[in-house]
Amino acid sequence: MKMSTAWTRNLWVLGVLISIYVLIAYLVMPATWARVEHEPGLSKRAMVTSTAQGIPGDAINVGLIGTREDVVSAFHAAGWYPADPITLRTSLEIIGSVLLDRSYKEAPVSPLYFDGRREDLAFESTAGKSADRRQHVRLWLVLENGADGSPVWLGSASFDSGVTLSRDTGQVTHKIAPNIDEERERLIAGLNNARMVLSMYQIRGVGPTLKGRNGEGDPYYTDGEIWVAKLVAAGQKAPAAAQLLPAPVLIKMKDKIFSWGASEGR
Repeated sequence: MKMSTAWTRNLWVLGVLISIYVLIAYLVMPATWARVEHEPGLSKRAMVTSTAQGIPGDAINVGLIGTREDVVSAFHAAGWYPADPITLRTSLEIIGSVLLDRSYKEAPVSPLYFDGRREDLAFESTAGKSADRRQHVRLWLVLENGADGSPVWLGSASFDSGVTLSRDTGQVTHKIAPNIDEERERLIAGLNNARMVLSMYQIRGVGPTLKGRNGEGDPYYTDGEIWVAKLVAAGQKAPAAAQLLPAPVLIKMKDKIFSWGASEGR
């Protein structure tokens, strides 16, 4: 009888272990990785930028699918402006904009690096009259041909909440608001409201981060996801509202838990 009881217990434990393995290998892991397959060429990249000195910078949190013309047209339609390059003139102009509260819609952004090179494009949308508060995004062309044959761009979007001096160069720079997810969603929503987006989906970014720091030491937090928008061609209006491709259930659960945890920790 004792042998029978032990044998039954061992079979039960073995059955539980096999069930756990099947659950993880055939349900949990596929659900976790399925969203990466939207763009397999991005799955092994470290989704964070760096400064010229190699210091980790802003997290990558947005992606765009389309040609350079598609990207430029989409931001133009959404009311964003391309950022000027950093020169002595533009540096003095941004100082004047902040001190005198005058408009400078094309104010420069400090350079960041991804894949070993600085941004290919940068856009901004002011939140007031001067350039001290603004939405902005830096974009890098990372794949010439993505899953559907279109170019793929990755970007870091954040909200500049004020100006300061760079600790590395002494140049005028901005400090960012810590909730970079809010800016990510605002940017994608703005493009969508302008009817520049055909579909949207998530891919894996830096992962959940509560105490991140960018290259200037500004704190940020994020659920670690990248929202990708497939753009219309050359500024043509989308025929209907953008199609949202849902994230796996486990990712949705993770995002909700993170959002709750982040709000509790503020």
